[in-house]
Amino acid sequence: MSDIGDWFRSIPAITRYWFAATVAVPLVGKLGLISPAYLFLWPEAFLYRFQVWRPITATFYFPVGPGTGFLYLVNLYFLYQYSTRLETGAFDGRPADYLFMLLFNWICIVITGLAMDMQLLMIPLIMSVLYVWAQLNRDMIVSFWFGTRFKACYLPWVILGFNYIIGGSVINELIGNLVGHLYFFLMFRYPMDLGGRNFLSTPQFLYRWLPSRRGGVSGFGVPPASMRRAADPNGGGGRHNWGQGFRLGDQ
Repeated sequence: MSDIGDWFRSIPAITRYWFAATVAVPLVGKLGLISPAYLFLWPEAFLYRFQVWRPITATFYFPVGPGTGFLYLVNLYFLYQYSTRLETGAFDGRPADYLFMLLFNWICIVITGLAMDMQLLMIPLIMSVLYVWAQLNRDMIVSFWFGTRFKACYLPWVILGFNYIIGGSVINELIGNLVGHLYFFLMFRYPMDLGGRNFLSTPQFLYRWLPSRRGGVSGFGVPPASMRRAADPNGGGGRHNWGQGFRLGDQ
C-alpha cells in the first residue's frame, strides 16, 4: 500500500486530483451510493431543473461494467500518461496555465455536450488533452500496439479508431480532438506561427491561486515562424519547438 501511496503522491497535483475524481465518481455510482441517473449530463435536468452539478459529474463519471471496463481503464491510462506529460512538460511550473487549458476545453465540451445531448464527458476531455500533447510533440515517433510506429500528430486519430474497436464512440473522441485543436490553434498556432492576436489568456486570479514556479511555459511567447525564419541566419526553416517528445509507455 505504501508503494501505491508513493506512486499516487508522485503524480503532479492537477493530474492527481483529476485522476482521483475519475476513479472515485464511477466507484460511487457503481456502489449505488449515488444513483448514476444523477451523474449524467442531461440537458433538460441541467437547464430547466437547475441541477448544476451535472456538467461536473459527467466529466468524471463512466458506467463501468463487463462491457465497458476495458474502455474505461484504457482511457484512465491515457489520462494519467498524457496529462502528466503535459503538466510536467510544456506546462512545467505553470499550474495556472494548465488548469486554464483544462477549464477552456471543459467549457467547450460541456457546451457541445448540451447541444448534442452527450451524456458522458470523460473521454472527450481526456482526448482533448491527448490531442494538445500530440501537437506539441508532433514530430516525435511514437510506438503503439503490436510495434506500430508513427508520428505523434497522428496519435489522437489512431486512438479514436482504437477506442471505437474496443467499444467506444467515435463522436466522443472526435469532439475531444476538435476541442483540443481549437485550444492548440488559439493558444499556439495562430498567435505564434501566423502572427495573429492572442485570443486566450490565463485569468490573473488563477495565477494568484496557483502561482508560477518558474519563468514561463515552454513555447509560450515564441515569435511567429516567419519572424523566426527572418531572424535565423542559417535559414532554419521555422521548425516547431513546442515541447519535448516522449515515446508511448515511457515513464
